[in-house]
Amino acid sequence: MTASIILNDGDVVYEPKANDQTSSEGAILHRNVHHNPITVVGALGNYIELSNGQKILDATGGAAVSCLGHGHPRVKEAIIQQMDNVSYCHSLFFGTSAGENLGRELIDSTGGQMSRAFIVSSGSEAMEAAMKLARQFFLESTPAQPSRTKFIARKESYHGTTLGSLSMSGHVARRALFEPMLLDNVSRVSACNAYRGVQEGENIEHYVARLAQELDDEFVCVGPDTVCAFVAEPVVGAALGCVPSVPGYFRAMKEVCDKYGALLIFDEVMSGMGRTGTLHAWEQEGVIPDIQTIGKGLGGGYAPVAGLLIGHRVVTALDNGTGAFAHGQTYQGHPVACAAALEVQRIIREQGLVENVRRMGKILSSQLKQRLGGHPHVGDIRGRGLFWGIEFVRDKATKEPFDPKDVVAVSIHEKGLQPEYSVSIYPGTGTVDGRTGDHVLLAPAYNTTESDIKLIADTTVKVIEDFFAEFHV
Repeated sequence: MTASIILNDGDVVYEPKANDQTSSEGAILHRNVHHNPITVVGALGNYIELSNGQKILDATGGAAVSCLGHGHPRVKEAIIQQMDNVSYCHSLFFGTSAGENLGRELIDSTGGQMSRAFIVSSGSEAMEAAMKLARQFFLESTPAQPSRTKFIARKESYHGTTLGSLSMSGHVARRALFEPMLLDNVSRVSACNAYRGVQEGENIEHYVARLAQELDDEFVCVGPDTVCAFVAEPVVGAALGCVPSVPGYFRAMKEVCDKYGALLIFDEVMSGMGRTGTLHAWEQEGVIPDIQTIGKGLGGGYAPVAGLLIGHRVVTALDNGTGAFAHGQTYQGHPVACAAALEVQRIIREQGLVENVRRMGKILSSQLKQRLGGHPHVGDIRGRGLFWGIEFVRDKATKEPFDPKDVVAVSIHEKGLQPEYSVSIYPGTGTVDGRTGDHVLLAPAYNTTESDIKLIADTTVKVIEDFFAEFHV
């Protein structure tokens, strides 16, 4: 039924299955050297077409990326027009109208709450830039605070795959192989995960207060005058499976940051740019971050693009200091990427797609909860907008997870790819503690229709029900 899978320090590694291209003679180092993945030969709307002729319903937009689906004509035309103008120039010397217009679109989308945008090529690069910018803010402040070199992040988090961004991450399995190489200036507090974090007899207000005290204690432990920032995802994506914060959580965290003079950095690479029902996830929290990373939904997969949105006090410190951000990359502000992202954002705004995310999200959540909420192996269904996760458990009453060797989430993903289902469902592991726990997530395109959502829900429910009907607990 599924591929042969090796557990690698709590993470999963795929081995060949029937429809994989198993030749090891290819020239690309794929994610597994023992086989080449099956080739995508076409993509349009909500579907991708494989080289074997199968069409897959893309219910997750890849990794919550394809927010407009595939092959959008306006974005394709914008890319062509930009290439006719200029495909590349070095940001050290030149600017482009594509970059400037994208920056203005993004800053205007915050209602002026943020000051500047900084455009890079990936979410990991964005987190690296955010870390360096936070450090430089305290060097440029008056008086300068050179002792601030540390960060506080959260357990069961994921902020990227470069050594700096992986150092910020709390994803145990992804860190394991590189642990000796990671930075030692990042400490972590508990994630805000109501399903597993709220104690018996504890209400949400007490839960928030406990987490705020934990963060306060961590500041004191590492030295409050040594911390640059607290870093968190408003809705935790792949690491936990679309876990949103509880009401009041980020207001309480912001108060602790303000108490000790630290910045607040929101990682919205996966949950931002409309995915959770507002263009910026922080709009639902009543808190404005000092620095915000953005990515996936920024360009919808039409170009590799991500970035930072930077708050006024950070820009003011640079303006009053050296006037320069001591960071730069070859493809920073790439014109074609900026043009693609700009057109994606214009389409989202002009067509009211964030409102559609909220409407379709209510339908999707209702369908999932009504049809899977009582399933004996579905522990929790959570999310916001069009960003929904389903956590699986061996025992619903005790919340006991499955043994990692059961590879439940990955097996559900593989079952979904079988021809009778032909749906892509995004699997995740380590949901409980970074090593144990399984979840899948759904992240449809923002322009999906009610019939699309019902098809996604119908197919997902059938895959899960059929899997557990055959699975021997």
